[in-house]
Amino acid sequence: MELCTQTVPADHEVKIRRRFGSHHPTVWGDHFLAYVDLPGANEGEEKQHEDLKQEVKKILVMAPSKSLEKLELINTLQCLGVAYHFEREIEEALSYMHNCYDEYWMSDLHDIAVCFRLFRQQGYCVSCDAFRKFTDNQGNFKKELVNYVCGILSLYEAAQFRVHGEQILDEALNFTITQLKLSLPKLSNSQLAQQITNALKFPIKDGIVRVETRKYISFYQQNQNHNKVLLNFAKLDFNILQRLHKKELADITGWWKELEIVKALPYVRDRWNIDAAEHLPSYMKIIYRGLLDMKKIVKSYFQEAKWYHGKDVPRMEQSIKNGISPSGYLFLATNSWLGMGKVATKDAFDWIASEPPILVASSIIARLLNDLLSHEEEQKRGDATSSVECYMNDYGVKKEEAHMKIRNKIENYWKDLNDEYFKVDVAIIPSVLLMRIINLTRVVEFIYKDEDAYPFSRNSMKDVISEILVDPII
Repeated sequence: MELCTQTVPADHEVKIRRRFGSHHPTVWGDHFLAYVDLPGANEGEEKQHEDLKQEVKKILVMAPSKSLEKLELINTLQCLGVAYHFEREIEEALSYMHNCYDEYWMSDLHDIAVCFRLFRQQGYCVSCDAFRKFTDNQGNFKKELVNYVCGILSLYEAAQFRVHGEQILDEALNFTITQLKLSLPKLSNSQLAQQITNALKFPIKDGIVRVETRKYISFYQQNQNHNKVLLNFAKLDFNILQRLHKKELADITGWWKELEIVKALPYVRDRWNIDAAEHLPSYMKIIYRGLLDMKKIVKSYFQEAKWYHGKDVPRMEQSIKNGISPSGYLFLATNSWLGMGKVATKDAFDWIASEPPILVASSIIARLLNDLLSHEEEQKRGDATSSVECYMNDYGVKKEEAHMKIRNKIENYWKDLNDEYFKVDVAIIPSVLLMRIINLTRVVEFIYKDEDAYPFSRNSMKDVISEILVDPII
């Protein structure tokens, strides 16, 4: 079949001056094509993996139902990145504990904090009042806690899952950050010090699962009390999954090269004619028209162009609202549900297409983090003003204060995201779909942690990709 691609020729050549970013060439190129024939797990590895999996399952099931032992085991499985093998068992265990939950059941700070975090990660919005027993008459956290570093670290991780109105968790976060930083010089270069340093930069709430899994396996191995069965299973599972990801990347890279988009579409400035759709087969018309109907994103880009050429600085809220669509984040979140099978129902897609609050909060976090780390580079090449410049203009403050205030806004949008996670009816929108939105937010937190690692990926980004997609665990 010959495809009709009717275009509208321009009457005269228009010179367009395009501003380019100073982005370096791709670091990886065709590297992953080398894995196109990479074999999966062999028969021996598959048997070893299944045997270890059954051993771990037995350990999990045999642990007393309402016990600290089971809570710690679930926490370890999640941190080791293997909890996805035992989702039903973990849900049943946490559901049982939640149904008979009593905040006076435990008295230790570490135990209460881990229990609280696991419940909230599972979607149970338990009360934070249990932490009041660790405060004095003035509402401050007791001084005797400062030497209990493990407990403070667990409280720090738990406080990350706060929602609006939970002042004690706001105070807990400030208290724990201060105390953890003060504790580091006393811990030298111990395994606990490494964990604290990593947690201060990437708390569990923000961490990309596979990245943090690789780190935690190393931390867990250094722990003299580690369970060898759990450790061996986590290592083997990581390597098998890594090989699968390598093969998938090889397939995707090969597919992209075979498309030859650059060669096939050299005239990207040609104007497509909507009438050309009438010459297409019916099954292609909807795709063609959809490409021409990206009204929201085009409108937002046009608004940015007007601000830029008019040298206008919009109000910050205007900038944020307009900036959600151009980020492409809404499309990315929706597309992440493709291939999820029956769990991604039409009702689920209708829900995400309505731009629910959890998706809006996630999108704004992405936009603000991008602005914080890329606005200076964008200003050099003459892009439209970012939320940083907008805030400075709105309130007459310097860049440093604008950065601090925007960081506070990001924390508030995380509270929105946490709150909406608890509110969504999982009978309609299963948690596995919601986690796609949260995981995308985690990716953005990682990319914009120290630098804009998306265009400038030669540094930390390259090392992380090597660790999770290239180098197996020995």
